[in-house]
Amino acid sequence: QVQLMQSGGGLVPAGYSLMVSCAASGRTLSDYSMGWFRQAPGKEREFVAAISRKGGSTYYADFVKGRFTISRDDAENTVYLQMSSLKPEDTAVYYCAATGLGYSYSVYGNQYEYDYWGQGTQVTVSS
Repeated sequence: QVQLMQSGGGLVPAGYSLMVSCAASGRTLSDYSMGWFRQAPGKEREFVAAISRKGGSTYYADFVKGRFTISRDDAENTVYLQMSSLKPEDTAVYYCAATGLGYSYSVYGNQYEYDYWGQGTQVTVSS
Protein backbone atom coordinates (compact mmCIF):
# COMPACT_ATOMS: atom_id res chain seq x y z
CA GLN A 1 0.00 0.00 0.00
CA VAL A 2 1.33 3.41 -0.93
CA GLN A 3 1.16 6.53 1.23
CA LEU A 4 1.11 9.95 -0.41
CA MET A 5 2.42 13.08 1.28
CA GLN A 6 1.85 16.43 -0.38
CA SER A 7 3.83 19.63 -0.06
CA GLY A 8 3.88 23.04 -1.66
CA GLY A 9 0.89 25.23 -2.33
CA GLY A 10 0.17 28.53 -0.65
CA LEU A 11 -1.08 32.01 -1.49
CA VAL A 12 -0.01 33.76 -4.70
CA PRO A 13 -1.29 36.68 -6.81
CA ALA A 14 -3.04 36.00 -10.08
CA GLY A 15 -0.61 35.34 -12.92
CA TYR A 16 2.04 33.79 -10.70
CA SER A 17 3.31 30.22 -10.68
CA LEU A 18 3.30 27.58 -8.00
CA MET A 19 4.31 23.94 -7.69
CA VAL A 20 2.76 21.23 -5.57
CA SER A 21 4.52 17.94 -4.91
CA CYS A 22 3.39 14.49 -3.91
CA ALA A 23 5.90 12.08 -2.41
CA ALA A 24 5.15 8.38 -2.21
CA SER A 25 6.25 5.95 0.46
CA GLY A 26 5.59 2.33 1.21
CA ARG A 27 5.59 1.31 -2.43
CA THR A 28 7.47 2.30 -5.54
CA LEU A 29 5.79 5.16 -7.36
CA SER A 30 6.47 3.50 -10.70
CA ASP A 31 3.81 0.91 -9.81
CA TYR A 32 1.10 3.58 -10.14
CA SER A 33 -0.53 5.92 -12.56
CA MET A 34 -0.95 9.28 -10.86
CA GLY A 35 -3.43 12.10 -10.95
CA TRP A 36 -4.17 15.51 -9.49
CA PHE A 37 -7.64 16.65 -8.51
CA ARG A 38 -8.95 19.76 -6.83
CA GLN A 39 -11.92 20.81 -4.77
CA ALA A 40 -13.06 24.40 -4.36
CA PRO A 41 -15.37 25.46 -1.52
CA GLY A 42 -18.93 24.39 -2.21
CA LYS A 43 -17.95 22.44 -5.30
CA GLU A 44 -17.32 18.81 -6.10
CA ARG A 45 -13.85 17.42 -6.54
CA GLU A 46 -12.72 17.71 -10.16
CA PHE A 47 -9.99 16.24 -12.30
CA VAL A 48 -6.97 18.38 -13.10
CA ALA A 49 -4.23 16.23 -14.65
CA ALA A 50 -2.97 12.66 -14.90
CA ILE A 51 0.25 10.92 -15.88
CA SER A 52 0.89 7.31 -16.81
CA ARG A 53 3.26 4.94 -15.02
CA LYS A 54 6.03 5.50 -17.52
CA GLY A 55 5.32 9.18 -17.81
CA GLY A 56 4.84 8.86 -21.55
CA SER A 57 1.19 9.84 -21.44
CA THR A 58 -0.41 12.84 -19.82
CA TYR A 59 -3.97 14.06 -19.72
CA TYR A 60 -5.31 17.47 -18.69
CA ALA A 61 -8.62 19.06 -17.96
CA ASP A 62 -9.43 21.67 -20.58
CA PHE A 63 -9.33 24.51 -18.07
CA VAL A 64 -5.64 23.90 -17.25
CA LYS A 65 -4.26 23.00 -20.66
CA GLY A 66 -1.28 25.14 -21.50
CA ARG A 67 -0.99 26.41 -17.92
CA PHE A 68 -0.38 23.34 -15.75
CA THR A 69 2.17 20.56 -16.22
CA ILE A 70 2.17 17.20 -14.49
CA SER A 71 5.44 15.31 -14.22
CA ARG A 72 6.97 12.49 -12.24
CA ASP A 73 10.40 11.53 -10.99
CA ASP A 74 10.29 7.87 -10.10
CA ALA A 75 13.85 7.97 -8.77
CA GLU A 76 12.61 10.50 -6.20
CA ASN A 77 9.25 8.73 -5.83
CA THR A 78 7.55 12.07 -6.42
CA VAL A 79 4.95 13.50 -8.77
CA TYR A 80 4.66 17.23 -9.41
CA LEU A 81 2.06 19.69 -10.60
CA GLN A 82 3.59 22.88 -11.94
CA MET A 83 0.94 25.60 -12.16
CA SER A 84 1.51 28.76 -14.19
CA SER A 85 -0.61 31.77 -15.08
CA LEU A 86 -2.73 31.07 -12.05
CA LYS A 87 -6.22 32.51 -11.86
CA PRO A 88 -8.45 33.19 -8.85
CA GLU A 89 -10.72 30.38 -10.03
CA ASP A 90 -7.81 27.96 -9.53
CA THR A 91 -8.22 28.45 -5.78
CA ALA A 92 -8.92 25.04 -4.25
CA VAL A 93 -7.54 22.21 -2.18
CA TYR A 94 -5.41 20.12 -4.50
CA TYR A 95 -5.11 16.35 -4.04
CA CYS A 96 -2.75 13.85 -5.59
CA ALA A 97 -3.93 10.32 -6.15
CA ALA A 98 -2.53 6.95 -7.22
CA THR A 99 -4.07 4.01 -9.02
CA GLY A 100 -2.70 0.57 -9.72
CA LEU A 101 -4.99 0.18 -12.71
CA GLY A 102 -3.83 -0.11 -16.26
CA TYR A 103 -0.58 -0.41 -18.06
CA SER A 104 2.44 1.70 -18.83
CA TYR A 105 0.67 4.38 -20.85
CA SER A 106 -2.78 4.45 -19.24
CA VAL A 107 -4.12 7.66 -17.73
CA TYR A 108 -7.29 8.15 -15.69
CA GLY A 109 -9.52 11.15 -15.19
CA ASN A 110 -12.18 9.65 -12.95
CA GLN A 111 -11.58 10.02 -9.22
CA TYR A 112 -13.26 6.67 -8.56
CA GLU A 113 -10.47 4.93 -10.46
CA TYR A 114 -7.96 6.04 -7.83
CA ASP A 115 -7.24 4.05 -4.71
CA TYR A 116 -4.87 6.22 -2.70
CA TRP A 117 -5.01 9.91 -1.91
CA GLY A 118 -2.77 12.56 -0.48
CA GLN A 119 -3.88 14.77 2.39
CA GLY A 120 -4.63 17.80 0.26
CA THR A 121 -2.82 21.11 -0.19
CA GLN A 122 -4.44 24.55 -0.22
CA VAL A 123 -3.74 26.77 -3.22
CA THR A 124 -5.14 30.27 -3.04
CA VAL A 125 -4.86 32.75 -5.90
CA SER A 126 -5.64 36.36 -5.12
CA SER A 127 -7.06 38.75 -7.69
